[in-house]
Amino acid sequence: MIEMPTTLDLDALTMDAVRAGALRGIPVTVLGFARTGIALARFFADAGADATVYDARPAADLASAIDALSGRRVQLRLGPDVDPAMAWAGAALVTTSPSINADYPTTEPRLRAALGALRHLGTPPIASEPDLVLRLCAAPTIGITGTKGKTTTSALTAALLAADPSHPVVLGGNMGDPLIDRLWEITPGHRVVIELSELQLPTLSRGTTVAVYTNVTSDHLDRHGSLGAYRAVKRRLAELVDPDGALVLNVEDPVVAAYAGLGLAPAVLYRPERPVPGGLGVVDGWIVAAGVERLPIAGGRVAATGPGNRIMPVAELAIPGRHNVSNALAAVAVALLFGVAPDAIRVAAGAFRGVEHRLELVADMDGVRFVNDSQGTQPDAVIVALRAFEGPLVLIAGGRDKDIDLSALPPVVAERAAAAVLIGESGPRLGAMFRDAGLARTEAAASLDAAVERAAAIARELRGPGQVATVLLSPAAASFDMFVDYAERGRAFKRAVAGLRTSRTTPEEAR
Repeated sequence: MIEMPTTLDLDALTMDAVRAGALRGIPVTVLGFARTGIALARFFADAGADATVYDARPAADLASAIDALSGRRVQLRLGPDVDPAMAWAGAALVTTSPSINADYPTTEPRLRAALGALRHLGTPPIASEPDLVLRLCAAPTIGITGTKGKTTTSALTAALLAADPSHPVVLGGNMGDPLIDRLWEITPGHRVVIELSELQLPTLSRGTTVAVYTNVTSDHLDRHGSLGAYRAVKRRLAELVDPDGALVLNVEDPVVAAYAGLGLAPAVLYRPERPVPGGLGVVDGWIVAAGVERLPIAGGRVAATGPGNRIMPVAELAIPGRHNVSNALAAVAVALLFGVAPDAIRVAAGAFRGVEHRLELVADMDGVRFVNDSQGTQPDAVIVALRAFEGPLVLIAGGRDKDIDLSALPPVVAERAAAAVLIGESGPRLGAMFRDAGLARTEAAASLDAAVERAAAIARELRGPGQVATVLLSPAAASFDMFVDYAERGRAFKRAVAGLRTSRTTPEEAR
């Protein structure tokens, strides 16, 4: 006798229904057993579902993931010999991490083929973790995306919204924290900030209350195939935004500015100059608002500002660079939409010190500033980092080539950097490109530790009286030739800097 799958009306499912037992005994399959898959498995197990996890990696390689289930009742189908289609036999729902997609050539071929066949059948339904979160989340959501700047903007937006203590804030998404783990605690009074990447956007069937765009340039063409396809993916959030919400758009970016006509939600435009009506801008060194309307859920009417429509002086921002002024404008726009008081915004924005691996100040030592920008993996991000600092600058770059156009980067390196120390597989190519653009000094290093030591020595040599030199790790490349990910690379940079500090400490200073 063939077992018939249990039916599940995913469109009718709510978090209140989940709490009441709507998933109890329902067979659910989770594809992938990394951070997102672990969170999904825990959620479904806690909801009483019969959860099955599939991963092509052997169980011996997944010990930490298994431990993270903390004894929950979950069936594991692990290893290269498992047929992925068997993992969802009889399931009422298949859930995935966003990186697992039948349309992505980066998905493991056998799983990709099986997912394609499943999608053609149309049953059971497939839902990604971020799509499931947006279906079930009881609170207003703020989705933030862009080719660069989305992590800083997400973190700063959460910090500004948290300045209103009457509405708790939850931050997660692409930043590394799956929000499915937090759904149990989220109430309608919360504010949920979600960083959304090009991996997550095409999996969405629901929009956010507010959609924020920093910019749309070019990245991840290995996954999407063309710039047009990448831009179509990014457009998805604007197409789905709640009509009673808002679009927050960087009018300096022509691709993003064109989204203002999409859907029914009003657009709040921002730019680091005099604002357009209803938007955010900068006048005489101050962030100002030109009649931003609060959301209906925040009472409507024009948001309060200080005298002359001022919010705060740009000089009070602790995060460096012109690009971070733009990121701050986006975050301030969201805070005004939700009715946060301007004085609270000013205090919270002035206290924000940035996020790890994004122009993160690691140390000031002997007149040399060390900055960790390990997430600077594509040229636009590196160019922004190079322009964020004055004085002698030594760039550390290189890693695994992302097969994207780097032609815009070398002229800026030659203009802004005094020297470059190159590492990893792409180091020789980058070095040649920088020299061809006119950079007089390039050196190769066999490891990141050696690069930090050499860059520090060059920076001290170049620093003039009263100057501060900068050693900037902004690789313009992926990390996978030397590290597990950009975060491990950034931590290795910080350890290397700490090692410099230790080696330069005298016995007397140590005492």
